[in-house]
Amino acid sequence: MTSNGFPRNRVRLFMFYVSVENSFDFRSREYVDLFERSAATPFQSPVWLAVLYGQLLAHNAASPLILVVRRSADGGLAMVLPLLRRRYSMLQVVEFADLRTSDYVSPVTDAATFAVVLADPDCVEQIRALTRPYDLLRIGKLADDALALELLFGISRREAMGMSAYAAPLAESFDLWREQFPRSYRKELDKKSRQLHRRGTVHFQCVENKEQIARTFEALRVYRGLRFGSGEDGTGDLLQVPAYYDFYRSVAVEGRDHLIRTYAITVDGRVVAGALGLVARCGSVLVVLSGFDHDGFKNQSLGSLLFEQIARDTIERGGRTLDFTIGDEPYKLTFGARPSPMWRMSRAGSPLGRAAEVLVGRIPAAKALARRWFHGSRDTRKPPHPIAANAATSEEQAAS
Repeated sequence: MTSNGFPRNRVRLFMFYVSVENSFDFRSREYVDLFERSAATPFQSPVWLAVLYGQLLAHNAASPLILVVRRSADGGLAMVLPLLRRRYSMLQVVEFADLRTSDYVSPVTDAATFAVVLADPDCVEQIRALTRPYDLLRIGKLADDALALELLFGISRREAMGMSAYAAPLAESFDLWREQFPRSYRKELDKKSRQLHRRGTVHFQCVENKEQIARTFEALRVYRGLRFGSGEDGTGDLLQVPAYYDFYRSVAVEGRDHLIRTYAITVDGRVVAGALGLVARCGSVLVVLSGFDHDGFKNQSLGSLLFEQIARDTIERGGRTLDFTIGDEPYKLTFGARPSPMWRMSRAGSPLGRAAEVLVGRIPAAKALARRWFHGSRDTRKPPHPIAANAATSEEQAAS
């Protein structure tokens, strides 16, 4: 400690001091309080980040880079930037703590504090200095209204990701929300629901105990594997990768009280469809994983019936948005979802990084290679089922 009470590895600034705290406790009271008043998304929630840093770094050969900004006056937490360092061949990259699990990224702070940080040149310089060295700083999945991370890192502008996120506004009641659908589609859903109920005793629920959650995830893994097939390049369905399966099940169990909802449809007690939803502070739900028994119920539109019931549950709990997150699947429009563009940013930190930026931006084959570099799985263990999946984690490419 220095004579003024600040740790030696931290830089004392006029308004803030910045440090790298790679053992930061995301479950701590101070982080919970910061997150609750921040503009961050459920993908930066205490449970999500604590489990991600605890369980996925080794699998991805990544190391933590957690930048913490505190107020100089009282040491109070002002902002957290959950970042990672990864090496792709010769390229050293700094990126957000995403690891293919998140659909939205954000610094964890509120808009007013972020503006004060940006206005403090000493604080900005310390953040940039502690982020280095890197060949490439790359952060994607910035929503249209996300805080301007590009300004923090001296990047002139965001770039379009070439895909959108989709959120469906809900209504005050389920019946009122459903009225937006064409009458023919409402009749079709009712017909499919009657067909499903003729198959046995049907029950939709938000499952809350560990055993039910485990059963639902086991079914999700099987259905997604069967539906999407296997891939040898490691860019397939994440539930087929043991490390990711454990991650999703862990966050579902730990966050089940108020942060995360696991939904299931059962027929005669057997899980035939399920989904994982993250709860935003406004009560809205972000659907991030879903699956259903396509072969056993191919004529019952289980995907559509599942999303319809998730919308009903969200409305009854006071939520006003059902967010289908990233991906341009047509079924999202069927539920009244509206597209919103997604953005990314990058900054080279070396000649190698600049060369990589230019190469990937101009040559299609290099783009394909970059996708394999930046999104490939490194888990060499066999999945616990004789099914490996290759589908992207975008939700039900056919909700039919």
